[in-house]
Amino acid sequence: MDVAAFDFHLPEDRIALRPAEPRDSARLLRVTPVTLSDHHVRDLPALLRPGDVLVMNDTRVIPAQLSGRKGEAAIDVTLHLRLGPCEWRAFVRNARRLKVGDRVNFGASLEGEVVEKLAEGEVHWRFASPDPLEVALEKAGTMPLPPYIARRRAIDARDRADYQTVYAKTDGAVAAPTAGLHFTPELLARLDAAGVARETVTLHVGAGTFLPVKATRTEDHRMHAEWGTVSPEVAARLRAARAEGRRILAVGTTSLRLLEASGLEAFTGTTDLFITPGYRFRAIDGLMTNFHLPKSTLFMLVSALMGLERMRAAYAHAIEAGYRFYSYGDSSLLLPHG
Repeated sequence: MDVAAFDFHLPEDRIALRPAEPRDSARLLRVTPVTLSDHHVRDLPALLRPGDVLVMNDTRVIPAQLSGRKGEAAIDVTLHLRLGPCEWRAFVRNARRLKVGDRVNFGASLEGEVVEKLAEGEVHWRFASPDPLEVALEKAGTMPLPPYIARRRAIDARDRADYQTVYAKTDGAVAAPTAGLHFTPELLARLDAAGVARETVTLHVGAGTFLPVKATRTEDHRMHAEWGTVSPEVAARLRAARAEGRRILAVGTTSLRLLEASGLEAFTGTTDLFITPGYRFRAIDGLMTNFHLPKSTLFMLVSALMGLERMRAAYAHAIEAGYRFYSYGDSSLLLPHG
């Protein structure tokens, strides 16, 4: 399919630079095959049904951006896939300045050695530090905000909290599962009281989610693999919910992709599932997700769920109505069956 089909005009001022305060005051556009309605995230208990199951990604974002120097060249590293206790694949600016065996000091006694140079600026690193790597990254790294935000303002201390869900638990993501940023403890309690069930899975979101689609045809784009797990207990409860006719609603495209990769079975491993129009969904009945950028793999995913023309209409409404886009922006609730 032609990637240009997923293009649309998004004014720069629609990209949110900070999250809504409080988090659940963000706006929410409910989209069905025939209706568009404007709400706020705090309205979710009234928009969902008792018995619905929200599936959330409990990954926790680590400070995955590192900066060092090799001679006069700045070496900027964004980790994206863990390979072992001290080894990561990463996207590197100025990767051409590096060769296998080079060592780069990233500060706070954290040193990286180039193990292998890969295609398109990727590098396999082996790190060494007196501290455990997780501790070293907390000292030397910064939060990996999306480029569309980071290029417009500096990353600061607020982002350490803002770019983390309130239910984040398992270290390993280098990008936030941003649909979950809208939840507060109070909203979670109200959902519980409304009879909406919650389950958690883990998908460590990689920085590949930020990469533009350079191919002109969707079938030529390569997704970067991300590690995830669905426990046997969660999978069994989700299958039981499906058998009882209850809806399974993914909170975020990361939860959706993991559920679709698992087929509601226990799963541990990597997935590079790329969902485009024509895909047949087998695990979910709806999706809560933020508003995505033109020609992004995520806009392709929501178009697969709702139909390209339906999502074009929804996004045109959101832009006209002043919704805020991208990681710190507003939300949508997509219900393909109404």
